[in-house]
Amino acid sequence: MSKQEILVIDDEAQIRKLLEITLRNHQYKVVEAATAAEGLLLAANHPPDLILLDIGLPDENGLVVLKKLRQWYNKPILILSVQSDEENIIKALDSGANDYLTKPFRTGELLARIRAFIRNSDVPEQTSVVNIGNLSIDFKTRLVKKDNETVKLTATEYALLCLLLKNEGRVLTHHYILSQVWGPGQADQSQSLRVFIAQLRKKVENDANNPELIITESRVGYRFMMKD
Repeated sequence: MSKQEILVIDDEAQIRKLLEITLRNHQYKVVEAATAAEGLLLAANHPPDLILLDIGLPDENGLVVLKKLRQWYNKPILILSVQSDEENIIKALDSGANDYLTKPFRTGELLARIRAFIRNSDVPEQTSVVNIGNLSIDFKTRLVKKDNETVKLTATEYALLCLLLKNEGRVLTHHYILSQVWGPGQADQSQSLRVFIAQLRKKVENDANNPELIITESRVGYRFMMKD
């Protein structure tokens, strides 16, 4: 089985070295780029399984690079940046990033995110049934079961669950979820989204007050997590 390849686009030599050692020790193949131009060229010539992208690149803003990549690259992109303000995080996620980690980051957390994204991207789209512990979702029949009992979801709740599940591991912003489930122009309906998330958690979580599947990313959005 060939090693999965990760492209690191970061101008900091120390960060690239740290990532190279960490990722190689976990059986990933690593390709490095110190500039936006070099990273875009490497990605185009040999598309990797996942990209780690810094925002503060010397020749071009990482968000611009992200948008260029998303014109054709549909595999996971994780942002690694010292910029931790909410505005930049939301911009990156709405521009197509799967996740956003601020430097310094914990390598264990980074590796967990990488495993989740690569696992999710490797799942065939025709997979019709997903089992998560005592929860089962059949996309073909639109049937959701918990402990083998049918869970009655409204059309909106089901659409919300499917969107979160099909983007497992990825942070989805409030704006993105609202536009996908409620439609364009509904970005100001954050309160409705919170209500539907609360209702959905009551139906699919084992403990709605301590959710393990639908995780809140404070002031940003939500993430659906499966256990490794």
